[in-house]
Amino acid sequence: MIFIVTSLCVQILCAVHVIRSGRNQIWLLFIMLFSLLGCFAYLMLEVLPQHWNNRHVRTARAQVVGKVDPERGVRDAEHSLDLAETAANYIALGDAQAVRHRYGEAESAYRKALSMGPGGDWGTQVKLAGVLFERGENAEALRLLDGAPDLVPGSERDRRALLKARILADLGRAAEARLLFEDVIERIAGEEARCHYVAFLLQQGDRYRARSILEEVERRASRMDRTQRAAQADMYRWAGEQLAELRKA
Repeated sequence: MIFIVTSLCVQILCAVHVIRSGRNQIWLLFIMLFSLLGCFAYLMLEVLPQHWNNRHVRTARAQVVGKVDPERGVRDAEHSLDLAETAANYIALGDAQAVRHRYGEAESAYRKALSMGPGGDWGTQVKLAGVLFERGENAEALRLLDGAPDLVPGSERDRRALLKARILADLGRAAEARLLFEDVIERIAGEEARCHYVAFLLQQGDRYRARSILEEVERRASRMDRTQRAAQADMYRWAGEQLAELRKA
């Protein structure tokens, strides 16, 4: 009985959507004749395709693919390399390995790409610096980062500054790291930079500044929908836990 009622409700909702959205009226017949199967076909063939270009839907789809088939990016990159051993394909492999946190493999791929090019591939050099930082090789990471030419103000320059701040923090150069963090969190999009800065501040024992930044993260997150937060759910969960601890103190 419950199944029948549910089926009727879904059919009615789909039928109303067909009428209000001006879809082909043949869908009404299909929905009524084939019940839930007709509704499913309508959603898959008519409703969902128009949303594929929505940024938040793309994010959700990427997350689903990443969970169901986490090695897909690596396989695709390796397949491309089998077809053509180019610097671009090695960079793609490095990117895919870095996403999977295989920084040793990513380093090898980036170094191979750099060896194949004519030089001056500063973007790949910065990526290499990033994976070296993740492997704890901070001195070489900083050397590579400082060796790349400065950029005009923009998001890429800010991402480099964030990476440099994290490297300096790991090298124990706290004063320099703090200045960079304070500068970059005012410009860079998202909350990742703020959360990295909070982790640094907590290590330095500056709980007051850490709390003020986390409260700002909390305010910003409250204005986002669940799909937007889902892409960095672990980060927001960590931020919430840290803020709760600081509020207890």
